[in-house]
Amino acid sequence: MARRRIRPTRIVAALAGLGMLAVTGCGLQPATAYVPAVAPGSIEPIEGLPEGTPLTVTSKNFTEQLILGKIGVLVAQAAGFDVTDMTNVPGSVPVRELMTSGTADMTWEYTGTAWLTYMGEEEGFDDQQEQYEAVRDADAEIGLTWLEPAALNNTYAMAVRTEAVEELGGVATLSDLAALPVEDRTICVEPEFNSRADGLGPMLELYGIPRGSADGVPDENISIYDTGAVYTATDRGTCNFGEVFSTDGRIDSLDLTLLEDDLGYFPAYNAAAVINSETLAEHPELEQIFGAVSEALTDEALRELNLRVDEGGELPADVALDFLVQEGFVTAP
Repeated sequence: MARRRIRPTRIVAALAGLGMLAVTGCGLQPATAYVPAVAPGSIEPIEGLPEGTPLTVTSKNFTEQLILGKIGVLVAQAAGFDVTDMTNVPGSVPVRELMTSGTADMTWEYTGTAWLTYMGEEEGFDDQQEQYEAVRDADAEIGLTWLEPAALNNTYAMAVRTEAVEELGGVATLSDLAALPVEDRTICVEPEFNSRADGLGPMLELYGIPRGSADGVPDENISIYDTGAVYTATDRGTCNFGEVFSTDGRIDSLDLTLLEDDLGYFPAYNAAAVINSETLAEHPELEQIFGAVSEALTDEALRELNLRVDEGGELPADVALDFLVQEGFVTAP
């Protein structure tokens, strides 16, 4: 069965419904329409691909997703597609709806988000391969194909300022917290992680230092901050340990050290290219193209790219292009 094509008017309507249109001197256009020019590198135009073949790429609207979305746009352009850029969508569920409706062809998604948010499961897998296979198999039934996941795993983590590691007895794992004096078990978290069912309380319970216990983590040892302030408070020593996201660039810029989640509490959130199955059947070359890019996406790489946007003020599209050029996937004309 031929894949139904989405008319441009429908795409514009979808963008408008998501509040993504901005008025400019030239009329209406997507607010994140800027994409730098790109030329082939190791990614070359697909042989025999008809001129004007459409491909629509979408993403969510936080820094990492904007970067990944622009990587998707640039890669598709280098492969010869006429790309519609629908990145910067406000929220996970709207992106999911664009993909399941066939309005968008490709996105980068996180395994844990699909499993816990879209599929409504109560617990995720700490084993990254098991989590990937679970969402891959479930989405295959609704026409979405998950390519092999990247090493990039944007999950929760606990961090400590690096200069305090030795002061705290060489702490390296979450299990090591149980060996610390109670007064050293000070923790900064954001409100959501403080209260969620898979957040701080169950984590402390698993690691044998229950919350609210005099010989665990007393309530007075826990401080609640906005997300960004958690990083600053941890860096300043306001608390010894802070809840972070593992690919946040501030981990490197503030010289924080991630503690190993040695009992596997946090679920896997590996990023993977997700492609409409009919689109992939028509253009099977996309599996190799995006698969090669996924191999280069690591926690360390995204921390650097995220930092360039969040603190350096660079545009996600420019950062995405630099990454692809550095890896040899494309060239800048």
